[in-house]
Amino acid sequence: MASTPVSQPASERHGNATGVREQATGMLKYARSIRRDLHAWPEIGLDLPKTRERVLEALDGLPLDITLHHTTSGIAAMLTGDKPGPTVMLRGDMDALPMPEDTGLEFASKVDNVMHACGHDTHVAMLAGAAKMLSERKALLAGRVLFMFQPGEEGYGGAEYMLDEGILDVGAHTDGSESPVTAAYALHITSSMPAGFIGTKGGPIMASSDVLQIEVKGKGGHASEPFRTLDPIPVACEIVTALQALITRRIEIWDPAVITVTRLIAGTATNVIPEVARIEGTIRAMSSATRKKVHDGIKRVAEGIAAAHDMEAHVEIVLGYPVTVNDGPSADFALDIAEAIVGPKAVARMPHAVMGAEDFSYVLEKKPGAMVFLGGTPHDKDFRTAAPNHSNRVMFEEEAMITGMAVYTSLALRTLGIALN
Repeated sequence: MASTPVSQPASERHGNATGVREQATGMLKYARSIRRDLHAWPEIGLDLPKTRERVLEALDGLPLDITLHHTTSGIAAMLTGDKPGPTVMLRGDMDALPMPEDTGLEFASKVDNVMHACGHDTHVAMLAGAAKMLSERKALLAGRVLFMFQPGEEGYGGAEYMLDEGILDVGAHTDGSESPVTAAYALHITSSMPAGFIGTKGGPIMASSDVLQIEVKGKGGHASEPFRTLDPIPVACEIVTALQALITRRIEIWDPAVITVTRLIAGTATNVIPEVARIEGTIRAMSSATRKKVHDGIKRVAEGIAAAHDMEAHVEIVLGYPVTVNDGPSADFALDIAEAIVGPKAVARMPHAVMGAEDFSYVLEKKPGAMVFLGGTPHDKDFRTAAPNHSNRVMFEEEAMITGMAVYTSLALRTLGIALN
């Protein structure tokens, strides 16, 4: 990533991307077929047999060295260029969500209560398209491209499983020269950005995500005689309210966090004061320091309020994904590449991070790279009001996959020092 005067147009810094755009446009039918097959037959979690089979079918005949992971349905596919050089990794997640679909699409999910509502079907299709595009340029490649088809992003930590199986341990180039993974990139489609737009930023780009569980233990009894009991319900309500004050009064607004209580569980009958009330929810933070500060604060607040009412609070925080932190130069590089492909008006340096979480964070803890967002609002929708990701009605503009495939391909080419054409 040699520095170049920023006054130059992106096309002069990276080459004329007309050929890549045309190649990606010609790949749309291929990508659309993959996407629609996966959308109709979505799968959840780490074991995605039908998805893996469809991906392997899509990659069949390409000059790839394929490794099937054993702990999950993950696929690692390596494209080795004709010349030596480093390895760049491109990742696409494959799993769906446990929810119904109400889009009315002709290729809507045929599986009850399972839907590709986060666009992972498009991620797989775009990554397969990029694999095909780069395979056609194999003779030009000075290095290798590693395609990471990953299951289990939606809460299962699929990336961590694939890392544990050694996906980054790529060994030497076929000529014996060292060829380590030097950069890693992932695209994520969003229905909240105009189709074909690209956005990212350096530093924290997505939050950490942890599960909060608090049990308030009192003493049960008859609803007519609360003075004979230790009623945990009002104490639990007090804790919920105090947790919001913890965020607004103890957490810096420029390094934000969010505590969302989503379940308050207590009681079995209207005339019974229960012994236990349970609080459940999620915690999001934008830095590891704030994440720890919030965890410590939750324990202090819950235990303190319970003790003030002569009760006990037991706090358990189940750690989820860490903060996704983009490498600054890699994010800048991705934005610059995108500008060469779609022009400056369709590229945005995001003003702030997203409070959702991603297990690509584990990859970025080990290698420089970036998570990049791709706009996918259907052309007939307004991105400000379109059904968002994770909605039962979310839809994505398939033509946006042209930009996605072009960006994936160009990130690999330019990382390996090859001009766009």
